[in-house]
Amino acid sequence: MSIFSFVKEAGEKLIDLLTPGNANASEQLKAHIEKVGLGNPNVQATLDGDKVIVTGEVASQEEKEKILLAVGNIEGVGSVDDQITVTGPVAQAARFVTVKKGDTLSAISKAEYGDANKYNKIFEANKPMLSHPDKIYPGQVLRIPE
Repeated sequence: MSIFSFVKEAGEKLIDLLTPGNANASEQLKAHIEKVGLGNPNVQATLDGDKVIVTGEVASQEEKEKILLAVGNIEGVGSVDDQITVTGPVAQAARFVTVKKGDTLSAISKAEYGDANKYNKIFEANKPMLSHPDKIYPGQVLRIPE
């Protein structure tokens, strides 16, 4: 499938997730996916060093991308190995952008769509991981829908 790169130094901190020999890493990743509102009993996540391997089946491309971003935007995760199968209708994959220092959703919207006022489209595409349009941080990876 695909491997996605993330900024290891950015993201939400999950206590002990990256501790060598952490026998609970898979459960912690699953709990994190559920916490952000993307829980799916058909999805599994395992940790291999700084790489998260995500397997299973989901109903849509959007759900798949959001799960990949949820586990990738964790501090210490450098990459996500996407082994998820989409069982629903085929949809075009979104683009991804990494937030830089000083970025806002409006600035990203202007760069991606040519219109700063389309920032809400990016915000909606990244819910439930984003709780507010102003709460983004450098190193975070966001979905940019067409």
